[in-house]
Amino acid sequence: MKIIHLNYPNHIKPETDLGRLSLALGFFDGVHKGHQHVIHEAIERAKELQVKSAVMTFDPHPSLVLGGRKEEVFYITPLHQKMKILEDMGVDVCFIVRFTSEFAQLTPDQFIDVFIKGLQVVHVTAGFDYSFGRKGKGDMEMMKQFGQGSFGVSVIDKMIDDEEKISSTRIRGLLKEGEVGQVCRLLGRPFQVEGTVVNGDKRGRTIGFPTANVEPELGTFVPGRGVYAVRIEVQGQFYEGVCNIGFKPTFNNPDVKKLTIEVHIFDFERSIYGEQVVVEWHRRIRDERKFAGIEELKKQIEQDKAEAVRFFGK
Repeated sequence: MKIIHLNYPNHIKPETDLGRLSLALGFFDGVHKGHQHVIHEAIERAKELQVKSAVMTFDPHPSLVLGGRKEEVFYITPLHQKMKILEDMGVDVCFIVRFTSEFAQLTPDQFIDVFIKGLQVVHVTAGFDYSFGRKGKGDMEMMKQFGQGSFGVSVIDKMIDDEEKISSTRIRGLLKEGEVGQVCRLLGRPFQVEGTVVNGDKRGRTIGFPTANVEPELGTFVPGRGVYAVRIEVQGQFYEGVCNIGFKPTFNNPDVKKLTIEVHIFDFERSIYGEQVVVEWHRRIRDERKFAGIEELKKQIEQDKAEAVRFFGK
């Protein structure tokens, strides 16, 4: 997949001619099943029209620019992870448009002139609620009006799961609650967090359960506190394990609030400090809680491990 960065108004065209394109439009955070429907439609139209398939996404998140937010925006799929998913889906070209205050001032017709007609787009696909142009005044009906004679338009209706729309907002809410099983269903794949194994307090190994302390990449959305059945990729190979996200209340001062991600990897004894790893979240086992002592904690971890083994055994 060819990745092309565009920036309005100075860099609005790729350096090489890509030919005609079938384009999917959206921010696509999560690339969930609803997003996948939009992208697959663009790919199918590309095949029919014998042109390249393309996706246009934006960076950073529009809310960071338009909402005046000071805090960090947390992504379900950080940009490089999104690129890998799109490539695996078979997309030929991905445009990453820098979302700036100047870009946000484009009128809907200016956006179409520059980023649709200007890029030789012959077909546009987007979700029913996609908006574009200053203050989001452009909608898909307007896209159809502008497209007559210039490009075709496909509008994808909302996708429903359990009588509720599949959306990035819904997925973020489920992640906060730790409902990773539901998240996996809505994504159509396991939810992943990438990070680096760092030094921890090494207390796990003293009680017979050594853990990999994972520092997630900046801006990554992390599930809510609790204990989970996970798989972890180390040096290209996946291993099963059990993970605790939380503040380790059995050991730590309640006033110290440093969130940790600790993975006990089954049948694994290597030292992996500094390794880049990927944690896949499959099932929430229980809430994090404080135990009366070490023996009670060890007994509970054995039970958590047994439940994770049963889950993966299925």
